[in-house]
Amino acid sequence: MMEPDPGAHATPTQATERGAALALLPLAATLVFYALPASRQEQQLIQFAPQILAYLALGLWTMRNRDIAPRLGLKKRNIWESLCWGLSTGLLLGCLNSVAIFSAYPSLGYDISFLISTPHAQVPLFIMAPWAICLIALFVELNFRGFLLGRLAVLESRLRRADLASRRSPLALLTSALVFAFDPFMVNTFQDLHWIALWDGLIWGIIWLRTNNLYATIVAHAVEVLVLYSAARYTLMP
Repeated sequence: MMEPDPGAHATPTQATERGAALALLPLAATLVFYALPASRQEQQLIQFAPQILAYLALGLWTMRNRDIAPRLGLKKRNIWESLCWGLSTGLLLGCLNSVAIFSAYPSLGYDISFLISTPHAQVPLFIMAPWAICLIALFVELNFRGFLLGRLAVLESRLRRADLASRRSPLALLTSALVFAFDPFMVNTFQDLHWIALWDGLIWGIIWLRTNNLYATIVAHAVEVLVLYSAARYTLMP
C-alpha cells in the first residue's frame, strides 16, 4: 500500500471547505431510486439520475471552493507515483475479477452471456479500448472517489471532530463503495456482477484515502477495465 503524502493535506482542510454536504445529493438519489416502482426503475433517465445529480453537485461544490485540484487528489506531483501503483493494482484486480467472472461464476451456474449485449460491448473495439475506457475511468473516479468519497470524508471528520489528515474515514469509505456498487446504471447493466464493484470501490477508496492521489485510482480503474474487457471479448465474443 502506498505511504501517505505528508504534505498532501497541508493546505485545504475540512474546516475551510464549503458545500461538502452536496455529496449527499447523489446518495439520496440512489436511495430514492430503489424506493421507486420497478416500472419506473427501468427508465434510463431515472437510472442515470444519481450520476447526473452527482456531476451537478460537483459543479456547485467547485464554484464554492478554492484549491479544487488538491482537494480532489489531482496534484501534478502525484502523476508519476500513480502510474506504478495504479498499474499494479489494476492488473491485480483485473486478473482476480476475470477469474471470478469468467470461471467461478459460470461454474456456480450463473449465465454471463448477457455481457455481450451491454452498452460497453456494443461500442466498436477501436473506440472502447482504450479511449472510452480511459474516459469512463476518469469521470467515474472524479465522481465516486474525488468528489463523493472526499466530501463524505470531510463530513465524517467534522462529525467525529477528527483531523482529515489522519485519513481514517471508514463510514465514508463504506458509503461511497456501496453507492458505487449499487449505482442504478451499474446494477441494471451488470446485474448480479455489480457486487464486484463493491470490492473495487473499497480498494480504490482505500488508495485515495491513504494517498489523496486520484491519478492512482484513475489508472487502476482504467487498467482493470481494460483487462476485464479483453477477457470478455476473448471468452464471449466470436
